[in-house]
Amino acid sequence: MIVYYVKYDLKVIPIRDTIPSRRFPVVNTILIVVNSLAFFYELSLGNSLDSFIKTYGLIPDYLGKHNAFFDRVYPFFTSMFLHGGWFHLIGNMLYLFIFGDNVEDRMGHFKYLIFYLFSGLAAAFSQILINIHSTIPMVGASGAISGVLGAYILYFPRSRILTLVPIFLFIQFVEIPALLFLLIWFVMQFFSGVYTLAVTNDTGGVAFWAHVGGFVAGFILAKPFQKRGY
Repeated sequence: MIVYYVKYDLKVIPIRDTIPSRRFPVVNTILIVVNSLAFFYELSLGNSLDSFIKTYGLIPDYLGKHNAFFDRVYPFFTSMFLHGGWFHLIGNMLYLFIFGDNVEDRMGHFKYLIFYLFSGLAAAFSQILINIHSTIPMVGASGAISGVLGAYILYFPRSRILTLVPIFLFIQFVEIPALLFLLIWFVMQFFSGVYTLAVTNDTGGVAFWAHVGGFVAGFILAKPFQKRGY
């Protein structure tokens, strides 16, 4: 998840994991398609984009100002499918593509969809608790995807992630244990979130606490959502 108007920055780029999915990831594929189509629709809006994002993004400060229950609820869901730029979309969909198929395999299609949405809700609430008076729209799938990462680390700790690592002017492809890759990712999100607590301005940025909350929720929910027999 990102607070609108800030670009998504990739330091290391995962390419693939070493565990093939046993079934076609129907729900994961649909999620990628829906997120992509929503972004292309955003691109078509031109000068109306700001108004659209303020309506369908999640603005913590606005939640208590709507009388209608529906107006308070729908941004929690619509904001999960909106993105703040190409890098934001591509980074999120890359992570979802790599990690989501295996998690869907382990849960089953319908349970995976419910799990994904629950993780996104937990991520949103985590960020709201930290910055409840923010007037900046939150958009992005990364809160829900963080939940997928939390489930992946529980299900497949021995997997390995082929990762593109830029080292000065050179590019290296390195296989990193999934447990190490995702733990480093989580620690970076946590300490980046701690750093943002010291920043008093409300000008936008990455919603790190949404990532932390989504990951923790995904880790906790992974076992109950797992199919029988594992």
